[in-house]
Amino acid sequence: MKILQEPVLVLNANFAPINICTTKRAIVMVLTGKASLVLNGRGIIQAVSSMYPRPSIIRLGMMVKRPHPSVKLNKREIFRRDDYTCQYCGQQRRNLTVDHVIPRHLGGDHSWENLVTACAACNHHKGGRTIGQAGMQLLRKPELPSASAHYIFGRYVGSNTEWIPFLEGW
Repeated sequence: MKILQEPVLVLNANFAPINICTTKRAIVMVLTGKASLVLNGRGIIQAVSSMYPRPSIIRLGMMVKRPHPSVKLNKREIFRRDDYTCQYCGQQRRNLTVDHVIPRHLGGDHSWENLVTACAACNHHKGGRTIGQAGMQLLRKPELPSASAHYIFGRYVGSNTEWIPFLEGW
């Protein structure tokens, strides 16, 4: 059932966005009293003996303490930060790779500030050299993306525009 796998925004007791869960998990949390329905913009789910709202946003009944959110360093997030664009030639291509600005064998580390999105042609041209040695320039300086709620949950906002007021300001 694909309907039960749709994303649902989970808010803390103070309405701060903290997580995404599936519709199935959200319904269970509402039925067990752990959460309350904030927004039902998706209709209902018809069961054999009853009907349940398909939640879009739920709010936990108790405050949950969490560490400050951070963006995980992985390939998908590097592509997302760089808007799926080669940081050397500026083209959006299908064959994207991750490039170390300062190669690892020259002392470069595996960090947000040293990793960029590059197309295969630019990555091959640069090779194991620095951008200065290769005669290339970066379009943007690579940096850690903001850990705002809008960025963290942003990939879901396109199909869930009703979440926007709950993500702004956090």
